[in-house]
Amino acid sequence: MTDDAERLLSYSGDLTAFSRRSFLTGSGLGLALVADLAVTRHIQQQREELRILSLDDDAAEMSFPDSCWMLFPGYKTSWEEGLWILNSLRPALSRRGRMAMVGYSNRGLDINNIVAAMNRYVRNFQLEKLYFYGHSFGGMVAVEVAARLAERGIPVEVILLDSSPHSRDDVRDQRMFEGVVFLYEAGYRVPIVVRGGYELGERIVHKNERTWRQILNQTLEQLSPLAPSSVLIQSQASYIYRFNVGRFSGALGETRMAFVGNPNDAVVDYALARTGWASAFPDNLVSADHVTTGALPAHASPQWNPLIYRTIVRTIQDNLIPLPTGGGRKSAF
Repeated sequence: MTDDAERLLSYSGDLTAFSRRSFLTGSGLGLALVADLAVTRHIQQQREELRILSLDDDAAEMSFPDSCWMLFPGYKTSWEEGLWILNSLRPALSRRGRMAMVGYSNRGLDINNIVAAMNRYVRNFQLEKLYFYGHSFGGMVAVEVAARLAERGIPVEVILLDSSPHSRDDVRDQRMFEGVVFLYEAGYRVPIVVRGGYELGERIVHKNERTWRQILNQTLEQLSPLAPSSVLIQSQASYIYRFNVGRFSGALGETRMAFVGNPNDAVVDYALARTGWASAFPDNLVSADHVTTGALPAHASPQWNPLIYRTIVRTIQDNLIPLPTGGGRKSAF
């Protein structure tokens, strides 16, 4: 055999081995990508419809079968983070009822759907006492849903507003509305690349409240399949922008409200929000003095500061939802 023939055979063997390795590697990466796309598609399809997500707690459900705390999550809050918030508050909330949260649809915020889902939930579990926890902008949603349920003869006993703006003027960063709302109402959707830069920039602005690791992790969370869709986020921003609290003044009946916030809040102006809610609901707002001192971030962060929030929630419950005397726990009153 000549030297040229030997070199050719050797080259052919190396090429075969290389091609096999490349094929297997490429196939593996291809399968991983297909699996990732399949999982992403499955998650997105699951979240196209609004859902009421219950936090299982056998003791609470047995002790308070007809009472429920309902969480209305804040701006950009995923289903997972909403359940994290609820679980962080569980030791306090479970003392008055079962617990659930509204999982907003990725198709966009729709108050009519939320009211209908709440109506079904109340009927299915035969609930007699409802307590709403409005997390950040979720406080706006909680107030409107409570007013709409009251029209159907379903009263809400208590609404706890956690750093909730009462109008768009309470939001410190008005630039959010200049871009996000304008694009949404003009029919445009924010591409994922643009959204990634926006998410990162928004967190860097509030760098004093977060470590760089938290900034990176929270930015990546907002770009994951679990995060709310761009359509949902834009519709939430539009809702905040168009919210008119005056439509619901006098519509809550005997619902009692409590406002909780922090003067160091860099997202919502604490003083404006507190005064705004008091002015809009003078007969309903019965507590506005609880401050989440020491919480970081200062804005609506029970998931990061559970001990601070649990103490406040317990105090509010003791004042507004006292347990019956005699030691029983079968009802909220």
